[in-house]
Amino acid sequence: MFNNHKSYNRMYREGELTLGLHIPLENFKMRTPTLERQVELAQKADDYGFTALWLRDVLLKDPNFLDPAVGQIYDMLIYGTHLLGQTKRIALGTSALVLPLRHPLRSAKEVATIEALFPERLILGISSGDRRADFKGLGVDHTTRGEQFKESLRIMEQALYHNYPTIDSSYGEVHEATLVPRPKKRIPTMITGFAQQEMDWLGQHGDGWMYYPQAPFAQQQVLNDWRESGQTHGKGFRPFSMPMHLDLAHDPDELPTPIRLGFRVGRNQLIKLLEAYRAIGVNHLFFALFDGERPADEVIEELGEYVLPHFPPLS
Repeated sequence: MFNNHKSYNRMYREGELTLGLHIPLENFKMRTPTLERQVELAQKADDYGFTALWLRDVLLKDPNFLDPAVGQIYDMLIYGTHLLGQTKRIALGTSALVLPLRHPLRSAKEVATIEALFPERLILGISSGDRRADFKGLGVDHTTRGEQFKESLRIMEQALYHNYPTIDSSYGEVHEATLVPRPKKRIPTMITGFAQQEMDWLGQHGDGWMYYPQAPFAQQQVLNDWRESGQTHGKGFRPFSMPMHLDLAHDPDELPTPIRLGFRVGRNQLIKLLEAYRAIGVNHLFFALFDGERPADEVIEELGEYVLPHFPPLS
């Protein structure tokens, strides 16, 4: 389906692993990030060959959620478009567009516009959402977000990929009208987490799957379930992506130590860890530098010089 999609082909191939980065590119820990030098660091990541920059869809600051970045502070699609305009090849990954909190026609219009302005540089991660403050603020029922997710995805894809579709839904009606612009080809759409669905549904509807970070053995269990779900529905290769928080140690041989959602580890041991993820079938892994001890620019340079050559872009 995506044989001619340039970002997909740089990122995903069966048996291979590529690397990305999570915005903000900063070790802010539990402080509010400054978002300084983000364009410069994004350009550096692009030059080294990181294949994607991933952004989150968060509306409100909720102190109970312990996320001082509120995603990346700025709106995901607006800021992501800004970064696309300042870089050359690196893709924008949404991690993830919360479908129940956005009208599906508006979502279709926005992603189609990004696709038209920056062809084949959008990887569309989608989710049902989990932040109650955002749901409450927008007056959206949190308990039915799974059903809303499915309906919103159906409508968004009808609008994106069908000319003059007939749409009757709780969101509204479309008759004798069509979306402009419309993509010339399908945008790779990766479901994040379970989105309140069963694995069988994910296997039927997702172009790929993104799941939360786990150690290799635990990750292999859910990854095997994902692959089996696709086979049940006669699907071929569909990629698996995951984030990982990284505190890159100065000592290149420091062994991995678990931290929040990832590891503190030296670069040589990191290569071994990434090889283990590649062996179990992880196709793309993106680093969050939020909890690191070293400045993000140092870490990006060391990863680019020593780690990325082992996991280069695929085309």
